[in-house]
Amino acid sequence: MNIKAVVSVLGQDQKGVVARFATYVAEHGINIEDIEQQVVHGRFLMDMLVSLNDMTLSLDELIGGLKDLGKQIEMEVRVTLHSQRRDKKIAVLVTKEPHCLEQLIDDQRMGLYADRGHIDCVLSNHPTLEPIAEAEGLPFEHVPSTDKPAHMQWLLDTLTQREIDLVVLARYMQVVSEEIVNTFRHRIINIHPSLLPHFPGGSPYRQAWESGHRVTGCTAHYVTEVLDEGPIILQDVFHIDVGRDTCEDVKKKGQKLESQVLAEAVRMDLDEKLVVVDDKVVFRPGLSTFFDHEED
Repeated sequence: MNIKAVVSVLGQDQKGVVARFATYVAEHGINIEDIEQQVVHGRFLMDMLVSLNDMTLSLDELIGGLKDLGKQIEMEVRVTLHSQRRDKKIAVLVTKEPHCLEQLIDDQRMGLYADRGHIDCVLSNHPTLEPIAEAEGLPFEHVPSTDKPAHMQWLLDTLTQREIDLVVLARYMQVVSEEIVNTFRHRIINIHPSLLPHFPGGSPYRQAWESGHRVTGCTAHYVTEVLDEGPIILQDVFHIDVGRDTCEDVKKKGQKLESQVLAEAVRMDLDEKLVVVDDKVVFRPGLSTFFDHEED
């Protein structure tokens, strides 16, 4: 049996990082099978696929040694075994619009999350989408947001108690509390119906239509304390036929694209292809790129 692991390194760029880690693993009988590295705004990122079949120390010693090496040069080190890939628990937050929830459910049904994650629950401030969740056998809970602090406390308690890994705002239409943002830092994905930073806030499709824009789109981003200003994951566009398209036409075009962009962002997060560096999202190969290739 071929035992695989990915060694991930993140920190301030400096000379000799690859050599340090490559030398360390080679000295302990570990073979490097693939490696990806990049430097973004002075930050160094590396993912290294290694074979542990012939290593000359225990797994605990290996992980401890790599982390100690990272501390020496002030870099964060993580070791992930193929067998340790976690099935992340997703909470989908919704209000009344079904299109994004339906796309996420379709993706799960088609097996696009594989062993990477699953929808654990659907949470809302309205009962409108309960039939969609129940038809898929998904737990659904709702608490009105008329009392905003109470609603947010319920959300935080529920997300924490259910040990949620990833929160997806699937047209949730509410601003989540700062406490939730801090608890799930870079683990909340939102879909906004405009090409941020253009048209933040409410009614972005109407704003684009009224201003005569010929192109608009949508943005998937991580949520921060500042509304619609979190690190951008993905954006895509569609065209407005000015003079022919009504505001409702623009909204329909946008909703179709919203579903696709949000779903892709969720898949990328589950594949661990996203890392936030200096408030910007950087793409990396991800664990699935290495491990799935090996399975093929």
